[in-house]
Amino acid sequence: MGVTDSEGENVEDRKQTILEQLGGLTGLVASTLPVLAFVPVNSFWNLTAAIWSALAVALGVMVWRLVQRAPIQPAISGFFGVGICAFIAYRTGDAKGYFLFGIYTSLAYAGVFVVSMIARWPLVGVAWGYLNSAGSSWRSNRSAVASYDIATFAWAVVFGARYLVQSQLYDADQTGWLAVARIGMGWPLTGVALLVTFWAVRRADRALAEASSTDVELTPPNPGTRDAS
Repeated sequence: MGVTDSEGENVEDRKQTILEQLGGLTGLVASTLPVLAFVPVNSFWNLTAAIWSALAVALGVMVWRLVQRAPIQPAISGFFGVGICAFIAYRTGDAKGYFLFGIYTSLAYAGVFVVSMIARWPLVGVAWGYLNSAGSSWRSNRSAVASYDIATFAWAVVFGARYLVQSQLYDADQTGWLAVARIGMGWPLTGVALLVTFWAVRRADRALAEASSTDVELTPPNPGTRDAS
């Protein structure tokens, strides 16, 4: 039997809904495969072969998800992402250019998460409000906002760490270690951030449910209803 929250919703289903936005666990792991193909092929052959290898693997992942009838949108996004990385590597003529897009994307994401916290619209709360059609009512509850702040900060740390580490490796021309960092700071750190997000969402939902029940208890009965009876 699944665990349910105060509103009777299955928590496991909720977790899967969030994880599916990133392609599920297999999608997160599969997203590292183009990198695993790119670096060895570049080392043993040349940059052109590495670029085509990464594109072929990304296309293979997309076809595989189609065959499995899994959500295809994450694979499509991943394929276009690999295409952008491959194009940058081709234009720069350097294998490390493959990682440049991901480095600056991480910086942009970290900035967006931080700005959303400063603006008091933590991005995790906004996303969760959209996913469960709750809107922005959570912003009136300090405990819920604090929970979403924690989750949003966790994502900001993940993306910020990726940028700091990988930009240093890029400047040092460490293409091999860039691949290691991309994989090691990829889905494992995403998994940690998701765990924090699951905890924060449940904590925020409990706070909102408690506030709602308190409001109901404090609402006085309608005198007109008593008279009519």
